[in-house]
Amino acid sequence: MIRPGQAPTRTHSRPRAALTWAPRVVVGALVVGLLLVGGTAVRVWALGRVDERTPTDVILVLGAAQYDGRPSPVLEARLQHALTLYQQGVAPTIVTVGGAAQGDQFSEAESGDRWLTEHGVPNRDVLPVDEGRDTLGSFEAIGSVAKARNWTSAVIVSDPWHSLRSRTMARDVGLDATTSPTKTGPVVQTRETQFFYIVRETAGLLYYHFAHASSDFSDPSLQ
Repeated sequence: MIRPGQAPTRTHSRPRAALTWAPRVVVGALVVGLLLVGGTAVRVWALGRVDERTPTDVILVLGAAQYDGRPSPVLEARLQHALTLYQQGVAPTIVTVGGAAQGDQFSEAESGDRWLTEHGVPNRDVLPVDEGRDTLGSFEAIGSVAKARNWTSAVIVSDPWHSLRSRTMARDVGLDATTSPTKTGPVVQTRETQFFYIVRETAGLLYYHFAHASSDFSDPSLQ
């Protein structure tokens, strides 16, 4: 019973308001998530199609699988592209990077060093940095070497869809980095393969942004 002058109580207003706004919040979160993922994927795709080569201190070749000192097709494609950049005078030094898997006699960096010197690059112009079993570990090692040698800029050679995450990590360790991706090798052979790697790199980059940690699942690793 409501007495004269007494305002009626609304016992169900808050639950009803929550039921009204909850779906909107969920839909809004989904839209933001889709925009974030979609926008990142477009950036991964777009930078992978661009060659940003410009004169720098070093050409940085990211590691991939090797077999007893022989580069895998993925790594060989990167090394061939780095050799072309070196011959064009983009940088006076090529840095190969990547550690050794358990039981391996050679590291990825050593394998790259051997291949480049066998193809005419003087020993003095190649520096192997045999550290890092993932992209983040490699760039942490490169950052230390760059500071010690007063390098401030680098052009990164990797696969197209690896470009954005690599450039992001390079800049986070203090390098003014650009990218010059290889256009050959297993990673770019088919549309299905390209789509697969764009998805992996999108996930890897988002994970890095949120956790600032390694995302091993997203490193290019075709054999």
